[in-house]
Amino acid sequence: MSKLMLGLPKGSLEQSTVDMFAKAGYKIEISSRSYYPSIDDPDIECMLIRAQEMSRYVEEGILDCGLTGFDWIQENGSDVIEAAELVYGKVGRNPLRWVLAVPENSGIHSVKDLEGKRISTEAVGMTKRYLAKNNVNATVEFSWGATEVKPPKLADAIVEITETGSSLRANHLKIIDTLCISTTRFIANKKAYLDPVKKEKIENIALLLKAVLAAEGKVGLLLNAKKADLDKILGKLPALERPTISPLSDSEWVALNTIVSEHVVRELIPDLKHLGASGIVEYPLNKIVE
Repeated sequence: MSKLMLGLPKGSLEQSTVDMFAKAGYKIEISSRSYYPSIDDPDIECMLIRAQEMSRYVEEGILDCGLTGFDWIQENGSDVIEAAELVYGKVGRNPLRWVLAVPENSGIHSVKDLEGKRISTEAVGMTKRYLAKNNVNATVEFSWGATEVKPPKLADAIVEITETGSSLRANHLKIIDTLCISTTRFIANKKAYLDPVKKEKIENIALLLKAVLAAEGKVGLLLNAKKADLDKILGKLPALERPTISPLSDSEWVALNTIVSEHVVRELIPDLKHLGASGIVEYPLNKIVE
């Protein structure tokens, strides 16, 4: 098999993507002067590409697979295979939103008020389709960046991507509509997906990345309990699945292994101790394959 050409997003998702691959078992190292990161898999070659362009290069076969947002797949109209949806971002695990925003003191309250106005955005195609859907004629200009600072002098409104809305609020903008909700997608070239070896490699990467995200915010708990206390302890455990219960050498005791949300552990462990559990061990999780 020729090497699998993997596109990694350059920019805001770059470090979180490298961290996610590390938990999946792939060590990626990025040099400050190179767009070709190294990876500890001889069958993969990586390239850093801006998310905005990723789907085009995957569709054309320059890359076999890559990570980009659903929004940019739609913006580019790319015909690609979606191997996995991966909900992660530079701040947290909230989906990104493309929103229509205007100055807080603006008289614009809906898209209908934009007739004849000027809109600045990086997502020109998406915005034009949105206006056409709402039968609104407005000028849409491509923004090279710092879009939030353009209203009211350089634009009447903007269509901008946001994860938390904090940057918009800081620039005294209010959201009046949402055009698109976007998450990261692991996409593949259709021809590469017909190659059984490459397809298996892509699917294995997708499996591991989804397993990493499934494990986020969760920990494992091991503990011992008397059979007489088992029902009380099981009633306290908010398990992902029913706990695994194993016999111990002492027939009056059992061992429990379960997965819980990390934020409940500080209250859960003392409660379990009070209910008779002993030998409680909390351990981190890198992956959960569901």
